[in-house]
Amino acid sequence: MSYDKVTVPEEGEAISLADEETGELDVPSNPVIPIIHGDGIGSDVGPAAQQVLDAAAEATGRSIAWMRVYAGSAARDMYGENLPEDTVSAIREHRVAIKGPLTTPVGAGFRSLNVALRKRLDLYANVRATYYLDGVPSPVTNPEAMDMVTFRENTEDVYAGIEWESGTDEVEQVREFVEAEMGVDDIIHDGPVGIGIKPITEFGSKRLIREAIDYALANDRDSVTLVHKGNIMKFTEGAFRDWGYELADEEYGEDVLSEDALWEEHDGDQPDGTVVVKDRIADNMLQQVLTRTEDYDVIATMNLNGDYFSDAAGAQIGGLGIAPGINRGHGRALAEPVHGSAPKYAGQDKVNPTAMILSGREMLEYLGWSDAADLVRDAVEETISSGKVTYDLHRQIEGGEKLATSEFADAIVENIDELA
Repeated sequence: MSYDKVTVPEEGEAISLADEETGELDVPSNPVIPIIHGDGIGSDVGPAAQQVLDAAAEATGRSIAWMRVYAGSAARDMYGENLPEDTVSAIREHRVAIKGPLTTPVGAGFRSLNVALRKRLDLYANVRATYYLDGVPSPVTNPEAMDMVTFRENTEDVYAGIEWESGTDEVEQVREFVEAEMGVDDIIHDGPVGIGIKPITEFGSKRLIREAIDYALANDRDSVTLVHKGNIMKFTEGAFRDWGYELADEEYGEDVLSEDALWEEHDGDQPDGTVVVKDRIADNMLQQVLTRTEDYDVIATMNLNGDYFSDAAGAQIGGLGIAPGINRGHGRALAEPVHGSAPKYAGQDKVNPTAMILSGREMLEYLGWSDAADLVRDAVEETISSGKVTYDLHRQIEGGEKLATSEFADAIVENIDELA
């Protein structure tokens, strides 16, 4: 495929599908991987992540051919638009990519580019691994208890963007239909109103929950918890819960047990190699993630719940500055940090690139390069635990060495070389 303003590296090979049905990839030892540095601090954390991921790949006998593509402010400068077709096509063709933060104005302006990319590429699972790194300051007493992976549905719920603005003819049509045709009286207050629709489908729910259960089985995780508000939203979030149990029963046999079956059939003694599926109400789960952290493992939930929950979990291990993420679909993935673009710090070589680097670690895991991924995590932890940190962590610890973004990346690379 040819592109308007980007060039495919000559030395790399394209990733392809090994199995159309399962989405399994055929990954060469020198894949072409598109990268979007992103807005704001993306110009700092993007190159830092590339440097670390290059070192981990090289240390395990591989290489990455980076293909620079553009979205956000850099794309507006180059293409005159926020999300050029070159970028979408490059990620679609090369299957695995990584991006930095992209800015989305609040209340006005263009639609979220993060959401747009996920939808254009049908990346239906936003996967956020949340684990503690030794040496990171945390607001909780036992941050090491946190080791969860959140599977957040990416394409439905209120994030689907089906809504109508107050004062428009369209919103009045919807209001009239709801009240006159559907008989919903005395619910919507008089005066201006904005209305949105919350779609939750069996298809979208089951493919997300299937992804979570498959991950739990493949990675020796004990449980998958369905987080929902089905006690109130019975036909949307309640349906998500019901479809999850239905999926577990129909597709996994004795490998997956409900929490009730665990106690009724096994007296609470979980058989080796099995996964327990359970569910919790969303607001209660936000409490239990603090009070009973060790009871939870893999989380499967809808879009808005997942946004709230994964950020709350990230706070327990030091905040969004170190929280990684990856968006996964059928044979495609786009890794990205959870944090925003922080434009006031752009180009200052001072911010913490850990979240971008660890998002790259998730990308390496998706490629099947678990040895390289382990090197990245171990080297990042060794660097931080030795007190070599960027300004955000340095001001919270005693006796550390404050490093610039680029110096922090250099220190991680040194540790990769020593650990390899």
